[in-house]
Amino acid sequence: MYCKRLPGRRGKLALFILCLHLWPGPTAEAMHPDCAIISQHLRAREVCSQTRRSEAQQNRSDHRGCKTRWDEIGCWLRSEVGQVVNLSCSEVFQHFSSIQGYVYRNCTVHGWSEMYPPYEEACVFSDDGEPESEKSYLSTFRQVYTVGYATSLITLITAIVVLTAFRKFHCTRNYIHINLFSSFVLRASAVFIKDTVLFADETLDHCSMSTSACKSAVAFFQFSILANYFWLLVEGMYLQTLLALTFVSQRKYFWWYILIGWGLPSTVLILWVLTRFFYDDRGCWDDTDNVGIWWIIKGPITASLLVNIVIFVNVIRTLVQKLKSSAMAGNSDTGHCMRLAKSTLFLIPLFGMHYTVFAFLPENTGVAARLYIELGLGSFQGFVVALLYCFMNGEVQTELRRWLLKCHTQSHLTPAKRSITQITNRARRGLGRPPSCGHISSV
Repeated sequence: MYCKRLPGRRGKLALFILCLHLWPGPTAEAMHPDCAIISQHLRAREVCSQTRRSEAQQNRSDHRGCKTRWDEIGCWLRSEVGQVVNLSCSEVFQHFSSIQGYVYRNCTVHGWSEMYPPYEEACVFSDDGEPESEKSYLSTFRQVYTVGYATSLITLITAIVVLTAFRKFHCTRNYIHINLFSSFVLRASAVFIKDTVLFADETLDHCSMSTSACKSAVAFFQFSILANYFWLLVEGMYLQTLLALTFVSQRKYFWWYILIGWGLPSTVLILWVLTRFFYDDRGCWDDTDNVGIWWIIKGPITASLLVNIVIFVNVIRTLVQKLKSSAMAGNSDTGHCMRLAKSTLFLIPLFGMHYTVFAFLPENTGVAARLYIELGLGSFQGFVVALLYCFMNGEVQTELRRWLLKCHTQSHLTPAKRSITQITNRARRGLGRPPSCGHISSV
């Protein structure tokens, strides 16, 4: 469990020392502020131990001064008799105190003297815990993205059912939409699974936690992110193909899209898992300290965003040209601008353009804004995409109304008339009329 704060300066120092004694060993860097405190202390202890071992190997028996000493908080380096050594409040205390204090020891013929003043007096601790406003903000923010992902999950599953249940909607364009919706479903599910495994139990020690369950949850989360970005790329590639090639067999490229959308993320994830397992098997694999390993994940995501930016700009350019031609044919400029703005807004969530704001910046840049965009807005992206490309589509709405009317009519028919109607419908479907997408989800 985390080393929680106790009220008062002495309580904080006593708890801090207790946590350091109970800490099992080295952990990953910067996974959590509390973990960073322990990690810094462990590094200082290791440096002090190395210094002591080095002195022991030198076998300086003629040295009559005070040997290097570790007092469980700070390291007192070797000194000559008569020297007064001062030690500043260690970096660990900087997390608790804003005052740079000093403690002192005298090196005597009998060894180190008692320390003066004590740590709790020299290093003034702040009694203020984590601000309530910050706690409230983080709690509210987690509720927001939980609602966002839950809403997206329900909407996306419903959209998938609609597009698969009606034969009229079976075509390459909607097959791609279904796979994109599925990647959003995986992403929302992965967030809930990751939160449940890593953060549901507050008694768990997240700094030293390193189980197969938490690693699997993080690996599944990374796969869902990769798959989601690559299916956004596939949507862009498919739209570009439609614009560039007027007469093309859409099924010809469909399996290539499947390979890009699911195959590439699987390959990247396997490479990342093997690299972490053999070279950086620490914690739950949810840190980004090792930049080289992290770029195994971030590199393909960044590349897919770059390609989608190029496609997005090209699609907008093509739309501008087509709408200008339409305006020259007699349409008003106001209608031209409105159609362009509408098309652009429709394409932003489909291409994931809001992710490009922080895609090429370091992970610690603009953390608050990144939370808003990637978690706050990103949690509702699946809902927006399902709404725009399924439920707001005129043909989908017409088909759903027709189905509801049919169900209502069937419920009021007698069994004999119901049987005749079913036979008639089967005969009509048997005429061999191929399914058509019409203008489903087209720009």
